[in-house]
Parts: sequence; C-alpha cells; structure tokens
Amino acid sequence: MTGSLMRATVASVAHPTPGLGVGTNPVTTGLQVDLSRLTGLFDAVPQWVWAALIVVVAGIVAAFVLGTLTTRLLIRVGIPEAIEGTAFERTAREFDTSTVEVLGTLVRFFVLGITFLAILSVAHVTVAASFWSRTVEFLPQLFFAAVILIVGIVVGDKVQIVVGERLTGIKLPQIGIFPRLAKFTVIYVAVLVALSQLGVATLALVVLLAVYLFALVFLSAIAFSDLLKSGAAGSYLLLNQPYAIGDEIEIGEKRGIVQEVNLFVTHVENDGEEFIVPNSTVFEEGIVRIRE
Repeated sequence: MTGSLMRATVASVAHPTPGLGVGTNPVTTGLQVDLSRLTGLFDAVPQWVWAALIVVVAGIVAAFVLGTLTTRLLIRVGIPEAIEGTAFERTAREFDTSTVEVLGTLVRFFVLGITFLAILSVAHVTVAASFWSRTVEFLPQLFFAAVILIVGIVVGDKVQIVVGERLTGIKLPQIGIFPRLAKFTVIYVAVLVALSQLGVATLALVVLLAVYLFALVFLSAIAFSDLLKSGAAGSYLLLNQPYAIGDEIEIGEKRGIVQEVNLFVTHVENDGEEFIVPNSTVFEEGIVRIRE
C-alpha cells in the first residue's frame, strides 16, 4: 500500500498537470487570460467608436468649462449690475435664470454643436461629408449672430431706461415716446448686424432704416415744433443775456422778477405768483426790461 502511494506521487511529479508548469502562479495566469480577453474586445470594436467616445467626453467637459468661465467673467466685469432692471433681465428672472446665464448656456450649446459635428466627421458619416465644411463655417456665424441679437436687446432696454431717466424732468406728453424709439432703434441696428453675420442681404433693411430715421426726425420736428422754437430762442437768450436773474421784466401781460432762465422757459415771479413763460413767447411778444 505504501509503495503504490509513493509510485503515484513520483508519477505526478514526473508528469505535471497540463497547463500548469512547475512554479506557475494560478492568479497570474488568470490575469493574463483576462487581459487577453480585454485586448480582443478592444480590437473587436472599430477605432472610430473609441475616437468618437473621446470626442464626446472632451466636448462635454469643454462645454461645461467654457460656459462656466463665460458666466463668471461676465459677473466679474459687472454685467449683472449694468443691466439690472432691463426688460430682458426681468424676463430671464421669470424663468429662474439671468442674462449672463443665458449667454453661458449659449456658449455651452455652441461647443456641443461643434462636438456633434466632430463626431459625425470621426464616424465617417456619408451625409456629413459635404455638410461638414459648410456647417463649420456657418455655426460660428450663427453663434455670433445670436450673441449680437441678445446684446442688442439688452443694450436697447438699458438705453430706454437711461433716456427715460434723462427726460423725466420734461413735462410733455409726447416725450414718453423717445425712450421707446431709442430702444427699438438699437434693436433694429442689432438685427441688421446679426443678419449680416448670417450672410443675409441687408441692403433693403439699411434703406428701411434710413427711411425710418428720416421719418423720425421729420415727425419729431412737427410734434415738437414749439419745443424746438423755445430751445432755439433759449439758446439766443443764454448766449446774449438781454436780461438776467433779478431783473424786472414784462412779457406781454406778465410782469415780475426773473428767477431762472433755461433753454426752454423763463421763470418770472411777482407777488407770490410764478409765471413760466416759454422762450418762444419771449421772441414773439418781446420783453420790456423795467428800470427804476
């Protein structure tokens, strides 16, 4: 019994199990098998698929980084404070966003669009062969056109606010139209520039803008003819000063002491009454400077 066991042991040493050599580590052998399988799997997948995956990852990361940098840069230069109160900013706030975030999102979509086109190129899609070159040229133009349009709307809103504040002291019902006209003029110019970025023929729109400006000046001259006459008369009075503050004058039936002279009107006070006389009336009726 003992002799047969010894012979079996010697036989096993002399003829080892196939696949396992003397001193071979089973764990190392298993890793080699797994690596060979992974290598085979990698070789089985076309190379353009791996290239497309790399482009996708790089595009997503670039879109996130560039969009975030754009938003932070606009915030750092003070854009949110500069456009506070504009109609575009209020509309953006209603959707729980802001103008700078909209521009950051626009940058992200632009980068993602470039990424999508790059994937089509890497994948050798036949439809994208001729489409790629034209789209690469058009996509930046579309991006800049969108940015110009948004900036034009925001600047137009800001111009409306500034012009409205400057004209607050003028008590004329027609004066309220000027802030809106200024806003739409800026937006119209922004639309022209945006369309020119897209290669759209804008000659007709430029002619229309010239007609619009001419009509604006012509109608303004008609609507504010009295104001313009008073302004012209006020310029003469301020330059030549036929009377000054403290002089006693008589304009038509109004007599009193001059309290103030500005571009449009002259303030005359007498016995607790203050007369605000348009400067055009001063020219039409003349003045009498009283010397006592």
